[in-house]
Amino acid sequence: MNKNTTQSRYLPYELFLPFWIKPQKALVVMEAEYWYFLFAFAKMRGAKVIVINARMSDRSYKNYLRFRWLYRRIFAHTDEVFAQTSTDRERLESLGAKNITVTGNIKLYKLPQTTKSLTKPNGLIVCGASTHPKEEALILEAFASLKAKEPNATLILVPRHPERFGEVLHLAKEFASKESMSFAQYSIDSSLQSDIIVVDMLGELINLYAISDIVIAAGSFEPNIGGHNVAEAAQFGCKIISGKEYFNQRDIYQSIENIKVVESRELTDALLNHHTLKPSKIIAQTDIKPIVESIRKVSIK
Repeated sequence: MNKNTTQSRYLPYELFLPFWIKPQKALVVMEAEYWYFLFAFAKMRGAKVIVINARMSDRSYKNYLRFRWLYRRIFAHTDEVFAQTSTDRERLESLGAKNITVTGNIKLYKLPQTTKSLTKPNGLIVCGASTHPKEEALILEAFASLKAKEPNATLILVPRHPERFGEVLHLAKEFASKESMSFAQYSIDSSLQSDIIVVDMLGELINLYAISDIVIAAGSFEPNIGGHNVAEAAQFGCKIISGKEYFNQRDIYQSIENIKVVESRELTDALLNHHTLKPSKIIAQTDIKPIVESIRKVSIK
Protein backbone atom coordinates (compact mmCIF):
# COMPACT_ATOMS: atom_id res chain seq x y z
CA MET A 1 0.00 0.00 0.00
CA ASN A 2 1.05 3.60 -0.52
CA LYS A 3 2.21 5.51 2.52
CA ASN A 4 -0.66 6.90 4.64
CA THR A 5 -3.19 5.16 2.40
CA THR A 6 -5.55 2.33 3.32
CA GLN A 7 -7.19 0.33 0.58
CA SER A 8 -9.86 -2.39 0.72
CA ARG A 9 -10.31 -4.91 -2.05
CA TYR A 10 -12.65 -7.91 -2.39
CA LEU A 11 -10.25 -10.72 -3.16
CA PRO A 12 -12.61 -13.13 -4.95
CA TYR A 13 -12.35 -10.68 -7.88
CA GLU A 14 -8.70 -11.60 -8.28
CA LEU A 15 -8.62 -10.76 -11.98
CA PHE A 16 -8.69 -7.07 -11.05
CA LEU A 17 -5.59 -7.34 -8.84
CA PRO A 18 -3.19 -6.12 -11.57
CA PHE A 19 -5.09 -2.83 -11.51
CA TRP A 20 -5.53 -2.64 -7.75
CA ILE A 21 -2.06 -3.58 -6.51
CA LYS A 22 0.36 -0.68 -6.51
CA PRO A 23 4.14 -0.87 -5.98
CA GLN A 24 4.82 -1.55 -2.32
CA LYS A 25 7.62 -2.72 -0.08
CA ALA A 26 5.77 -5.53 1.66
CA LEU A 27 2.59 -7.54 1.51
CA VAL A 28 1.74 -8.92 4.96
CA VAL A 29 -0.89 -11.65 4.94
CA MET A 30 -2.58 -12.96 8.08
CA GLU A 31 -3.11 -16.65 8.96
CA ALA A 32 -4.59 -18.63 6.05
CA GLU A 33 -5.47 -16.11 3.33
CA TYR A 34 -3.62 -17.88 0.53
CA TRP A 35 -4.69 -16.21 -2.72
CA TYR A 36 -2.49 -17.12 -5.69
CA PHE A 37 -2.90 -13.96 -7.77
CA LEU A 38 -2.54 -11.71 -4.72
CA PHE A 39 0.84 -13.26 -3.90
CA ALA A 40 1.98 -13.44 -7.52
CA PHE A 41 1.10 -9.88 -8.51
CA ALA A 42 2.47 -8.42 -5.26
CA LYS A 43 5.75 -10.19 -5.95
CA MET A 44 5.76 -8.98 -9.56
CA ARG A 45 5.37 -5.41 -8.26
CA GLY A 46 8.46 -5.83 -6.08
CA ALA A 47 6.91 -6.54 -2.69
CA LYS A 48 8.35 -8.79 -0.03
CA VAL A 49 5.56 -11.29 0.73
CA ILE A 50 5.24 -12.26 4.39
CA VAL A 51 2.67 -14.56 6.00
CA ILE A 52 2.19 -14.01 9.73
CA ASN A 53 0.34 -16.11 12.34
CA ALA A 54 0.13 -18.89 9.76
CA ARG A 55 -1.95 -21.87 10.81
CA MET A 56 -3.42 -25.03 9.34
CA SER A 57 -6.12 -26.84 11.29
CA ASP A 58 -6.54 -30.62 11.30
CA ARG A 59 -9.72 -30.27 9.28
CA SER A 60 -8.25 -27.86 6.71
CA TYR A 61 -4.98 -29.71 6.16
CA LYS A 62 -6.64 -32.62 4.35
CA ASN A 63 -8.19 -30.21 1.86
CA TYR A 64 -4.91 -28.35 1.41
CA LEU A 65 -3.14 -31.60 0.57
CA ARG A 66 -5.62 -32.29 -2.23
CA PHE A 67 -4.50 -29.06 -3.89
CA ARG A 68 -0.81 -29.29 -3.00
CA TRP A 69 0.14 -28.38 -6.58
CA LEU A 70 -1.63 -25.03 -6.18
CA TYR A 71 -0.14 -24.19 -2.78
CA ARG A 72 3.37 -24.98 -4.00
CA ARG A 73 2.84 -22.25 -6.60
CA ILE A 74 1.48 -19.86 -4.00
CA PHE A 75 4.36 -20.40 -1.59
CA ALA A 76 6.86 -20.01 -4.45
CA HIS A 77 5.90 -16.30 -4.27
CA THR A 78 6.34 -16.11 -0.49
CA ASP A 79 9.52 -14.84 1.16
CA GLU A 80 8.90 -15.60 4.84
CA VAL A 81 6.30 -17.43 6.88
CA PHE A 82 5.79 -17.01 10.63
CA ALA A 83 3.81 -19.98 11.94
CA GLN A 84 1.86 -20.43 15.15
CA THR A 85 3.15 -23.91 16.06
CA SER A 86 5.68 -26.55 15.03
CA THR A 87 2.83 -28.63 13.64
CA ASP A 88 1.77 -25.72 11.45
CA ARG A 89 5.37 -25.39 10.25
CA GLU A 90 5.53 -29.06 9.27
CA ARG A 91 2.26 -28.87 7.39
CA LEU A 92 3.24 -25.68 5.59
CA GLU A 93 6.58 -27.19 4.61
CA SER A 94 4.76 -30.18 3.12
CA LEU A 95 2.89 -27.71 0.91
CA GLY A 96 6.07 -26.03 -0.28
CA ALA A 97 6.52 -23.13 2.13
CA LYS A 98 10.10 -22.04 2.90
CA ASN A 99 11.82 -19.83 5.49
CA ILE A 100 9.35 -20.69 8.25
CA THR A 101 9.80 -19.41 11.81
CA VAL A 102 7.59 -20.48 14.72
CA THR A 103 6.60 -17.43 16.76
CA GLY A 104 3.50 -18.63 18.58
CA ASN A 105 0.05 -17.18 18.13
CA ILE A 106 0.19 -13.40 17.94
CA LYS A 107 -3.35 -13.28 19.33
CA LEU A 108 -1.72 -14.06 22.67
CA TYR A 109 0.82 -11.26 22.41
CA LYS A 110 -1.45 -8.42 23.46
CA LEU A 111 -4.94 -9.35 24.58
CA PRO A 112 -7.79 -6.83 24.74
CA GLN A 113 -8.02 -4.97 28.02
CA THR A 114 -11.07 -3.77 29.93
CA THR A 115 -12.52 -0.44 28.88
CA LYS A 116 -14.41 0.12 32.14
CA SER A 117 -14.77 -1.42 35.58
CA LEU A 118 -18.02 -3.21 36.35
CA THR A 119 -19.33 -3.88 39.85
CA LYS A 120 -19.49 -7.63 40.40
CA PRO A 121 -22.84 -8.78 41.82
CA ASN A 122 -23.00 -11.10 44.80
CA GLY A 123 -23.16 -14.77 43.92
CA LEU A 124 -21.72 -16.87 41.11
CA ILE A 125 -21.42 -15.14 37.72
CA VAL A 126 -21.68 -17.40 34.65
CA CYS A 127 -20.96 -15.89 31.24
CA GLY A 128 -22.15 -17.62 28.08
CA ALA A 129 -19.67 -16.02 25.70
CA SER A 130 -20.06 -15.48 21.94
CA THR A 131 -23.04 -17.77 21.55
CA HIS A 132 -24.43 -19.16 18.29
CA PRO A 133 -27.82 -20.70 17.39
CA LYS A 134 -28.81 -23.64 19.62
CA GLU A 135 -26.09 -22.82 22.14
CA GLU A 136 -28.22 -20.31 24.05
CA ALA A 137 -30.89 -22.95 24.72
CA LEU A 138 -28.21 -25.41 25.85
CA ILE A 139 -26.69 -22.88 28.24
CA LEU A 140 -30.06 -21.74 29.59
CA GLU A 141 -31.06 -25.30 30.46
CA ALA A 142 -27.75 -25.94 32.20
CA PHE A 143 -28.08 -22.69 34.12
CA ALA A 144 -31.58 -23.61 35.31
CA SER A 145 -30.15 -26.71 36.99
CA LEU A 146 -27.40 -24.61 38.60
CA LYS A 147 -29.89 -21.97 39.75
CA ALA A 148 -31.92 -24.61 41.59
CA LYS A 149 -28.85 -25.33 43.73
CA GLU A 150 -27.36 -21.84 43.87
CA PRO A 151 -30.16 -19.24 43.96
CA ASN A 152 -27.72 -16.31 43.84
CA ALA A 153 -26.17 -17.37 40.52
CA THR A 154 -26.41 -15.01 37.54
CA LEU A 155 -26.22 -15.86 33.84
CA ILE A 156 -24.90 -13.33 31.33
CA LEU A 157 -25.57 -14.33 27.71
CA VAL A 158 -23.50 -12.61 25.01
CA PRO A 159 -24.56 -13.48 21.43
CA ARG A 160 -21.72 -13.53 18.91
CA HIS A 161 -23.54 -11.63 16.15
CA PRO A 162 -25.55 -8.42 16.64
CA GLU A 163 -28.15 -9.43 14.05
CA ARG A 164 -29.22 -12.16 16.51
CA PHE A 165 -29.72 -9.85 19.50
CA GLY A 166 -33.50 -9.73 19.06
CA GLU A 167 -33.80 -13.49 18.65
CA VAL A 168 -31.75 -14.22 21.78
CA LEU A 169 -33.56 -11.56 23.81
CA HIS A 170 -36.88 -13.20 22.99
CA LEU A 171 -35.60 -16.70 23.75
CA ALA A 172 -34.04 -15.74 27.09
CA LYS A 173 -36.99 -13.61 28.19
CA GLU A 174 -39.43 -16.47 27.57
CA PHE A 175 -37.15 -18.93 29.35
CA ALA A 176 -36.80 -16.62 32.36
CA SER A 177 -40.57 -16.22 32.58
CA LYS A 178 -41.11 -20.00 32.38
CA GLU A 179 -38.53 -20.60 35.13
CA SER A 180 -39.76 -17.69 37.31
CA MET A 181 -36.44 -15.87 36.97
CA SER A 182 -35.82 -12.16 36.52
CA PHE A 183 -34.57 -10.95 33.14
CA ALA A 184 -32.75 -7.87 31.85
CA GLN A 185 -31.71 -6.42 28.51
CA TYR A 186 -28.21 -5.04 29.07
CA SER A 187 -28.62 -1.94 26.87
CA ILE A 188 -31.56 -0.89 29.07
CA ASP A 189 -30.45 -2.22 32.47
CA SER A 190 -26.73 -2.79 33.00
CA SER A 191 -26.93 -3.21 36.78
CA LEU A 192 -26.36 -6.99 36.49
CA GLN A 193 -28.90 -7.59 39.24
CA SER A 194 -31.19 -9.93 37.27
CA ASP A 195 -31.01 -13.73 37.08
CA ILE A 196 -30.56 -13.77 33.30
CA ILE A 197 -29.06 -10.90 31.31
CA VAL A 198 -28.68 -10.72 27.53
CA VAL A 199 -25.94 -8.38 26.37
CA ASP A 200 -27.19 -6.63 23.24
CA MET A 201 -24.20 -4.31 22.86
CA LEU A 202 -20.82 -4.70 21.18
CA GLY A 203 -17.49 -4.30 22.97
CA GLU A 204 -18.70 -5.39 26.41
CA LEU A 205 -17.48 -8.98 26.56
CA ILE A 206 -13.97 -8.21 27.81
CA ASN A 207 -15.42 -6.14 30.68
CA LEU A 208 -17.76 -8.98 31.59
CA TYR A 209 -14.95 -11.55 31.56
CA ALA A 210 -13.24 -9.48 34.27
CA ILE A 211 -16.11 -10.10 36.71
CA SER A 212 -17.11 -13.64 35.64
CA ASP A 213 -16.42 -16.71 37.74
CA ILE A 214 -17.24 -19.21 35.00
CA VAL A 215 -17.11 -18.73 31.24
CA ILE A 216 -18.94 -21.12 28.94
CA ALA A 217 -16.93 -20.79 25.73
CA ALA A 218 -19.56 -20.92 23.00
CA GLY A 219 -18.89 -21.49 19.34
CA SER A 220 -17.60 -24.89 20.46
CA PHE A 221 -20.83 -26.80 21.08
CA GLU A 222 -22.12 -26.76 17.52
CA PRO A 223 -20.24 -28.14 14.46
CA ASN A 224 -18.68 -25.98 11.73
CA ILE A 225 -17.97 -22.94 13.93
CA GLY A 226 -14.61 -23.90 15.40
CA GLY A 227 -14.59 -21.99 18.68
CA HIS A 228 -13.41 -18.52 19.69
CA ASN A 229 -10.41 -16.97 21.45
CA VAL A 230 -10.67 -18.19 25.05
CA ALA A 231 -7.41 -16.46 25.99
CA GLU A 232 -9.39 -13.27 26.49
CA ALA A 233 -11.19 -14.94 29.41
CA ALA A 234 -8.16 -16.90 30.61
CA GLN A 235 -6.20 -13.72 31.29
CA PHE A 236 -8.63 -13.08 34.17
CA GLY A 237 -8.31 -16.62 35.55
CA CYS A 238 -11.94 -17.51 34.82
CA LYS A 239 -12.97 -21.13 35.06
CA ILE A 240 -13.67 -22.15 31.46
CA ILE A 241 -16.03 -24.82 30.15
CA SER A 242 -15.86 -25.56 26.42
CA GLY A 243 -17.43 -27.88 23.90
CA LYS A 244 -15.32 -30.15 21.71
CA GLU A 245 -15.77 -28.27 18.42
CA TYR A 246 -12.89 -25.81 18.82
CA PHE A 247 -10.84 -26.88 15.79
CA ASN A 248 -10.11 -23.31 14.62
CA GLN A 249 -8.68 -22.39 18.03
CA ARG A 250 -6.71 -25.54 18.81
CA ASP A 251 -3.44 -23.65 19.22
CA ILE A 252 -5.05 -21.19 21.64
CA TYR A 253 -6.54 -24.03 23.69
CA GLN A 254 -3.14 -25.74 23.87
CA SER A 255 -1.72 -22.51 25.28
CA ILE A 256 -4.10 -22.47 28.24
CA GLU A 257 -4.26 -24.70 31.30
CA ASN A 258 -7.41 -26.04 32.95
CA ILE A 259 -10.04 -25.67 30.23
CA LYS A 260 -12.83 -28.17 30.91
CA VAL A 261 -13.82 -29.69 27.55
CA VAL A 262 -17.15 -31.52 27.49
CA GLU A 263 -19.79 -32.93 25.18
CA SER A 264 -22.96 -30.82 24.92
CA ARG A 265 -24.86 -33.34 27.04
CA GLU A 266 -22.23 -32.96 29.78
CA LEU A 267 -22.49 -29.19 30.15
CA THR A 268 -25.03 -29.30 32.99
CA ASP A 269 -22.92 -31.68 35.08
CA ALA A 270 -19.79 -29.60 34.48
CA LEU A 271 -21.59 -26.46 35.58
CA LEU A 272 -23.08 -28.11 38.66
CA ASN A 273 -19.59 -29.32 39.63
CA HIS A 274 -17.88 -25.98 39.00
CA HIS A 275 -16.23 -26.13 42.42
CA THR A 276 -13.98 -28.92 41.07
CA LEU A 277 -12.75 -26.75 38.18
CA LYS A 278 -9.48 -24.87 38.37
CA PRO A 279 -8.91 -21.28 37.25
CA SER A 280 -7.61 -21.06 33.69
CA LYS A 281 -4.08 -19.86 33.04
CA ILE A 282 -2.18 -18.82 29.92
CA ILE A 283 1.06 -20.79 29.77
CA ALA A 284 2.38 -20.04 26.25
CA GLN A 285 4.50 -17.15 25.12
CA THR A 286 4.55 -15.35 21.82
CA ASP A 287 7.61 -13.76 20.29
CA ILE A 288 6.79 -11.19 17.61
CA LYS A 289 10.34 -9.82 17.39
CA PRO A 290 11.21 -11.86 14.25
CA ILE A 291 8.09 -10.48 12.53
CA VAL A 292 8.86 -6.90 13.50
CA GLU A 293 12.47 -7.27 12.40
CA SER A 294 11.46 -8.71 9.03
CA ILE A 295 9.11 -5.81 8.33
CA ARG A 296 11.64 -3.27 9.67
CA LYS A 297 14.28 -4.47 7.21
CA VAL A 298 11.87 -3.80 4.38
CA SER A 299 10.85 -0.36 5.65
CA ILE A 300 14.43 0.97 5.86
CA LYS A 301 15.38 -0.01 2.32
